[in-house]
Amino acid sequence: MSETVNRLRKQLESPNFDPQGYVKQLSQQSDGDRDLQEHRQKIQNLADETAQNLKKNVYKNYRQFIETAKEISYLESEMYQLSHILTEQKSIMESITQALLSTDKDETSKEMQAAFPKETEEIKQRTLTSLLEKVEGAKNIMDTPGRHLIYNGDLAEFDVDNMSPIQRVHAFLMNDCLLIATWLPNRRGAVKYKYNALYDLESFAVVNVKDNPPMKDMFKILMFPDSRIFQAENSKIKKEWLEILDETKKNKVSKEKHKKEEEIPTSPVRAEVSTNPFDMDDEGPAGAEEDVNLNLEWIQELPEDLDVCIAQRDFEGAVDLLDKLNEYLKDQPVTPKVKELRSKVDERVRQLTEVLVFELSPDRSLRGGPKATRRAVSQLIRLGQSTKACDLFLKNRAAAVQTAIRQLRIEGATLLYIHKLCNIFFTSLLETAKEFEMDFAGNTGCYSAFVVWSRSAIKMFVNAFSKQVFDSNESLSTAAECVKVAKEHCQQLTEIGLDLTFTLQSLLVKDIKAALQSYKDIIIEATKHRNSEEMWRRMNLMTPEALAKLKDEMRNCGISSFDQYTGEDCWVNLSYTVVAFTKQMMSFLEEGLKLYLPELHMVLLESLREIILVAVQHVDYCLRCEQDPEKKSFIIQNATFLHDTVLPVVELRFEESVGKPAKQLHDLRKSSRPVRINPESTTSLV
Repeated sequence: MSETVNRLRKQLESPNFDPQGYVKQLSQQSDGDRDLQEHRQKIQNLADETAQNLKKNVYKNYRQFIETAKEISYLESEMYQLSHILTEQKSIMESITQALLSTDKDETSKEMQAAFPKETEEIKQRTLTSLLEKVEGAKNIMDTPGRHLIYNGDLAEFDVDNMSPIQRVHAFLMNDCLLIATWLPNRRGAVKYKYNALYDLESFAVVNVKDNPPMKDMFKILMFPDSRIFQAENSKIKKEWLEILDETKKNKVSKEKHKKEEEIPTSPVRAEVSTNPFDMDDEGPAGAEEDVNLNLEWIQELPEDLDVCIAQRDFEGAVDLLDKLNEYLKDQPVTPKVKELRSKVDERVRQLTEVLVFELSPDRSLRGGPKATRRAVSQLIRLGQSTKACDLFLKNRAAAVQTAIRQLRIEGATLLYIHKLCNIFFTSLLETAKEFEMDFAGNTGCYSAFVVWSRSAIKMFVNAFSKQVFDSNESLSTAAECVKVAKEHCQQLTEIGLDLTFTLQSLLVKDIKAALQSYKDIIIEATKHRNSEEMWRRMNLMTPEALAKLKDEMRNCGISSFDQYTGEDCWVNLSYTVVAFTKQMMSFLEEGLKLYLPELHMVLLESLREIILVAVQHVDYCLRCEQDPEKKSFIIQNATFLHDTVLPVVELRFEESVGKPAKQLHDLRKSSRPVRINPESTTSLV
């Protein structure tokens, strides 16, 4: 038999196996339906064996799969950080290379200037005037004295987001600004272009865009907070634009620096002391402007030191340097030199802020918990960006909590999953709150943002909670236990002064209400089904153990007087329907009280009333219709048990747990009071 199975397995595992030919051959060789059935059973057994082996292999390697997936996730985050560090190192190397190239370029430009005389200012201005006559709306550009044309040419502008072409433009580079003009579709005489934008050379930076066919020969102009991308006709023109723009920007900076250096010796010339008080008043501010000493070595090297700190991710050192500068300039007058220094430092502050913002972005690795964000948050607060730090910190923690919930696998019992979910969520929320209180201790205005964030986090938790507990049709007892666990974990937040119990309850009201009504309908349907099969006979539990177990169940439900309804041997002087109804009713009451919320007071009361009414009405109907005196007496005994034993226990248990009177249950018990009637009578009031 085993040889036949092995031969069949090899035949089916063969790479050249032909199913149609195999079936055709099998049909020809078989003697009848019985042979085909036996062969089919062999193939089925082989398939089952293969499935079992596959399942064993999966279980065997399951732990390795999990560990491998975790390691891949960790390696992915580490590779992302490594990529970021390499990118920063590359940018540092490129900046050093550009600095070296610019030094060589300056020497070359000096040689060219010595070999070829410059154009006169008059010729340059005349050329610029003739060109600007072709630009509509550019008449006021020549109002600035000394402005002349350096370079101009046609460019194509592209959209920054999707790299789609926008328009053709003509750029005019002058010694102090850059003019962008768009082409006119309908030309009017000599006018070819229309004024679009004018940028000061100090207000933008030029960045080379790496060629990515078909997008090539492009460069980007960065103007905070916007940017524009232009494409030259070819690589040669693009290179000319980049070189001339860079050289023009440097020439302007060097001229302004040289001009300020020439003004320095002229300041102490007026050393005479005038007796005119008006002269003293006029000279006061001028003298104050020169009192700021910016020739200190650490101030001269401050911009470069800030660049080094940012590149080396020494955020604390960078902020310390900024604090030192602010302290030094706190009581100093705002001179042009101070303004120039401030502009350089502000650019570094912007770069530092961008790096710190990136450190807090959710795209970064979320490992390490809330403490991992402390460094970036504290430096942003020192930079005066407490609002931004608060927003980024909370977004980072929201992403971390959401990721943790998403990675939590749904396995085993629902209650076990809810324990894990509550432990992860509320522990993260508690750690986030403590870290927030530590980081923003001096910024009380940010606490309201944390409260709002906490409410949104609770909503995220309730969505995951409800999806697992209420949407999966779990039993009411399981739902009650899960809600109890969530409330207990939520109470942990009160130790830091954050009480979100009301928010949690308000978000769960809708689902709890639906669960109560659904379970109420199930009990009513089950009661009606049992009522339809009611024979009004005493219960016989057959064994003393079963009777003792029933007594314990009734005692646990709060019905301590159940012993008076038990008879000799193993008999119970109540019907099976009434006993089953009592157990189900008391179970619903206990689970409903665990889920009780003030908003659900009337919902729970009405549900209890409807359930009790089904049983009471059935007893009343049977009592009216029953003709047998013995059975009628037995029905009255069951009605007395419901009225005198069950209903008072339900009413008392509800009032003790809730602390409010159960008026609906009290009215129902009064209206359903049984009347001692003649057994032969066919009327009663229940």
